Amino acid sequence: MKVYNTLSRKKEEFKPINDKEVRIYSCGPTVYNFAHIGNLRTYVFMDILRRVLEYNGYSLKHVMNITDVGHLVSDEDDGEDKMLKGAREQKKTPWEIAEHYTDVFMKDIKALNVEIPEIVPKATEHIPEMLEFVNGLVDKGFGYETSDGIYFDIQKFEGYGKLSRANLEDQIAGARVEVNEEKHHPADFALWKKAPKEHIMQWPSQWGMGYPGWHIECSAMGRKYLGDIFDIHTGGVDHIPVHHENELAQSEALLGKPAVNYWMHGEFMMVNNGKMSKSLGNTYTIDDLEKKGFDPLAFRYMCLNAHYRNKLNFTWEVMQSAQVSYDRFVEGALAHKDGKEQVDAAVMDEFLREFEEAVNDDLNIPKALGIAWNAVRYGKKSPQIFELLTRMNKIFGFDLSKKKIQDNGPEISPEVQKLVDERQQARAEKNWKRSDEIRDELKAMGIVVEDTAAGPKVRFL
Repeated sequence: MKVYNTLSRKKEEFKPINDKEVRIYSCGPTVYNFAHIGNLRTYVFMDILRRVLEYNGYSLKHVMNITDVGHLVSDEDDGEDKMLKGAREQKKTPWEIAEHYTDVFMKDIKALNVEIPEIVPKATEHIPEMLEFVNGLVDKGFGYETSDGIYFDIQKFEGYGKLSRANLEDQIAGARVEVNEEKHHPADFALWKKAPKEHIMQWPSQWGMGYPGWHIECSAMGRKYLGDIFDIHTGGVDHIPVHHENELAQSEALLGKPAVNYWMHGEFMMVNNGKMSKSLGNTYTIDDLEKKGFDPLAFRYMCLNAHYRNKLNFTWEVMQSAQVSYDRFVEGALAHKDGKEQVDAAVMDEFLREFEEAVNDDLNIPKALGIAWNAVRYGKKSPQIFELLTRMNKIFGFDLSKKKIQDNGPEISPEVQKLVDERQQARAEKNWKRSDEIRDELKAMGIVVEDTAAGPKVRFL
């Protein structure tokens, strides 16, 4: 098995520390609001990695944290805590906010058939471990005190910038030095923040009441549950330049050696080839998809059609196409379940060989999915094919049990049904122009409507 290591910028053969168990840390959500589909793509990637490792016979010890304190609005060390901001805007306590959005997040990843990691720790339940980590860094000379907190001195860590390939001089030029002029270097980051009296979330420390910096949370929880050194750390590419760079620095500074062997990152999701942001109103959620009649597993299918290291562009048309393709894939697989024909063992072996080669080549799931499609389309209907697809599906994570082949055409979303009904009305009124417009709109979604004596019949291209 080969994986792409962000630290080395190349594919490497995966060699776990323990031959039988793989230890993984994944950056979890900051639970102050809904996770959008761009966030969730990262957890689909995390899940695929899990499933490929399990497919290869490894047991897993996997940690995914819940950030319920300390993540400031800027992702750096200025602005207010996201939990406090969410609590104020929604008129709830930070703990109420955290509990609500943690439940929503868990419901969302369940809908996407994402396996829950073995350990899901909350930051607020690990303050002692974080303080122990900060004290260790201060004792070793990497941490220093200012009027508003304890900061990590990046100039004392020789390898700072090696994950993101950041240039310290560039960081100086771009840093907001007015935030804290007591810092030794503008890019020094907070390990522990001193809290003003009105700050809701704070804990006692040797420096007075305060709360942890965002980056220290992952280092402390990773070390507690996975040990000083573990195999893989995952997250989104947005974590590379700040969060993961700082996490790497503080962990290696404390330990005197690398804490992570392989850093793996999932790429951004775009919307209409642009940035996904709340200000643009395009941070869609799983609930938004379901309200439009889409199956969350069709969104999972969309994610699997792009390599995790490539950007993925979301549009509603692409989502509709993914729904169509997902339904056809499941129906095609089920068509083999009760088949009566036999397939040569050599053909089956070749399907499996190509599939395993793809998934073990840095999780090349788009290629693996193409191989599965070749099996679905194979000329003979055979339960051997269905068994093969079921085996492949241990990695894909689709639902091959509940879908039914529709006798009167495939199941369609309410949005599409509305267009079909509108077209029928236009035809009844002899409004051929509008009828043709709707026909073209449906065709762009990969849908053809056939007019039969029994009424319109939907067919997917």
